[in-house]
Amino acid sequence: MRVLIVKVSSLGDVIHTLPAVTDAKRANRRLQFDWVVEENFVEIPAWHPAVDRVIPVAFRRWKKNIIGTLRNGQFKAFKADLKREHYDLVIDAQGLIKSGIISRLSKGLTIGLSDSTIKEPMATLFYNKMFSVPRDEHAVQRVRELFSRALNYELDAEDLATIDYGIDLKRIGLQEKSSPSGLLIFLHGTTWKSKHWPVEFWRELAMLAADRGYSIRLPWGNDVERERAQAIAKGIPAVSVLERQSLTEMARQIAQADGVVAVDTGLGHLAAALATPTVSIYGPTNPGLSGTFGHKQVQLSAQFSCAPCMSKTCHYQGSGVEHQFNGEAFTVTPPCFSTNPPQQVLRTLEQLISQSKAGVVAQ
Repeated sequence: MRVLIVKVSSLGDVIHTLPAVTDAKRANRRLQFDWVVEENFVEIPAWHPAVDRVIPVAFRRWKKNIIGTLRNGQFKAFKADLKREHYDLVIDAQGLIKSGIISRLSKGLTIGLSDSTIKEPMATLFYNKMFSVPRDEHAVQRVRELFSRALNYELDAEDLATIDYGIDLKRIGLQEKSSPSGLLIFLHGTTWKSKHWPVEFWRELAMLAADRGYSIRLPWGNDVERERAQAIAKGIPAVSVLERQSLTEMARQIAQADGVVAVDTGLGHLAAALATPTVSIYGPTNPGLSGTFGHKQVQLSAQFSCAPCMSKTCHYQGSGVEHQFNGEAFTVTPPCFSTNPPQQVLRTLEQLISQSKAGVVAQ
């Protein structure tokens, strides 16, 4: 039985779909999956052994020049690639109008969420069959339940309590998870301005971790993130700024680390998928429905009057919150992050790493 998965973006959402593929393959060994995904994320589905063909789509790039895309034949080529196979089922795991369109362009019975449980109800116009999945569950569990309904296998409470993203370490260039190395990865890059942990906090955390004998690596994905990484690393010998990494190279870095500290970012979900001990810091956002999900994960949510505000820009009008380190003071911005300072973050991470080494699983 051949199934097409439509889950095009973003990084975290694509990763969230992997456990459903694991469930489905365990339930029916004859299942084989193809996957439509944004071109920037084509590496991720290929890490799962149940995924055969990855079909790239470039909506993010095409929408910048729609007329040019139609003229140069790229969209036509994508449609031809999509229609090469006749699928037994096409599962739209995204729930957006654009993913619904892709589902309908393919050859096969289209499946999606019902209009009361989907992100964009208009997408249901493209489905042949719909299922309702509770909106108040985590995104990972919602996709798992959608797959179980669509492919007709049971997921009981015990099944849902365990999670396996199914990433084959050999496909990211590793034979196995490495032994403890004293290495930490700081995932400082994110999208919204309000989700950025202050650079001063990152520097303090790096100094504290270095004093504890750790070495720290900082990835980056664009010029702004590279400049931030350089600012964090400045004058701290234990901190190194990585060269720009592909997603597979980044997965390899994370898999070999003792621990990770992340803000609300897609790479944090990759750390969760690899079960690397990770402390994720949430200020204006709520991890309840779409935060990091898996083994050896701790989410530190802001305990602040206006958090979570779910706003891309901080609108706090109260008194500034100051923080001191090594005799220097600064105002914490956004102030909601003041409730999770560097000392607490490192303490939580070291407890998590210790539990991991002792075989105690945090979830």
